[in-house]
Amino acid sequence: MVFWVAFLVRVLYMTLAHTYRFRVAGDHFQFGWEMGRIARALVTGHGYADPFSGHTGPTAWVTPLYPLLLAAVFKLFGVYTLRSAWVVLTINSFFSALTTITTYEIAVRCFNRRVAVWSAWIWALYPAAMQYAVRWVWEMTLSTWLFTCILVLALRMRRIGERNGETLGGGDFGNADEPRSLQRWLLFGFLWGLLALSNPSLLVFLPVVGIWTMRGAHDQRRQVAYASASALIFLLCVSLWVARNAMVFHRFIPMRANFGAEFYMGNGPGARGFLMEYDHPFQAPEQLRLYRQMGEVTYAHMRGKLAWDFVASYPDLFVRNSIKRVFFFWIGVPHPSEASWYVEPARILNFAFASIAGLLGLALALKRRVPAATLFAWAFFLVPLMYYFVTVHARFRSPLEPLIAILTVYLFQSAEKSRSRSSLASHSG
Repeated sequence: MVFWVAFLVRVLYMTLAHTYRFRVAGDHFQFGWEMGRIARALVTGHGYADPFSGHTGPTAWVTPLYPLLLAAVFKLFGVYTLRSAWVVLTINSFFSALTTITTYEIAVRCFNRRVAVWSAWIWALYPAAMQYAVRWVWEMTLSTWLFTCILVLALRMRRIGERNGETLGGGDFGNADEPRSLQRWLLFGFLWGLLALSNPSLLVFLPVVGIWTMRGAHDQRRQVAYASASALIFLLCVSLWVARNAMVFHRFIPMRANFGAEFYMGNGPGARGFLMEYDHPFQAPEQLRLYRQMGEVTYAHMRGKLAWDFVASYPDLFVRNSIKRVFFFWIGVPHPSEASWYVEPARILNFAFASIAGLLGLALALKRRVPAATLFAWAFFLVPLMYYFVTVHARFRSPLEPLIAILTVYLFQSAEKSRSRSSLASHSG
């Protein structure tokens, strides 16, 4: 029921508010940005190429899973059409609604059914949890759902929250007699392969969740063999993309080729903790000319070298900007707003409140040794780590949002129980 409510609310809002009507300025660039451009190139016969304006050649600026999905929508419903926009945002809404199910299972396994129900409903109806589904043509909802699927699978494999094969708090989630079976390890590798092709930045969490899942198994040799098979499935999932990049660019590019350019725009001359979008190839004609002339890999390498040289010359500025990015990641990235004067402060307050409550809930879970609290702590530490040193945006926190919702509910439920116990004690006295 929560899934269907979440899905219908998102689709209705997107339809009635006309959020699928993207601006046509810049040749529809806001319709998927680089991913939209690549999807158009795929559909029009130019291959995986052209992430900006005009024909600029092959690209590995972004990984292929979402651009391929977007290209399929363009093929069926037209390039940059209103129908395509409505369909792709409906697909986003579907992934976002699916996350209510994984959010529920994470919470019911680690806490209790009440926390699970509240967390699922918050994800279903909280406006901030909907925004990337109904307004952005990008990979956030897909990546977030895949990330929570991996967490659910890890909890199942560790049998967190189970007793006699049944999940505590209600519900049977397909528990197997061998929780760390080969089939589940193969699914683990497949999900990580999909996530790598959607948002490779999250791969930093892979070693931790893999080791955590193996921990405590009685048959360590068998688990090492299963984990090796899982790694093989993961490598098979990403191998075509890696092989394509090697053939096209004549060098090893594991996932994306744009790190140097992004690092420069976050840490070059003029950087103040934000991404210098005014110096991005999609906005700066001179940078687009250099990108087209030099080729993507050479251009990104050049920009990266300039950034490293600048950081070496001004390390104190790099440290200050990194501290700012830590603050922005958890408290909110300020941006100019054309809305009413109170909208921006309200947005920052809402973002900061969720972060603080989620972090306090995590601290409480660690103190009480809640199952998987250590795994969640690693997620909170590792997922944002790279963004602190490169660039930051509110959407980068999207994979952590379901955990933040769960831990926020847990915090306030614990506070309510404490008040109830205090009230009972006072009446007894």
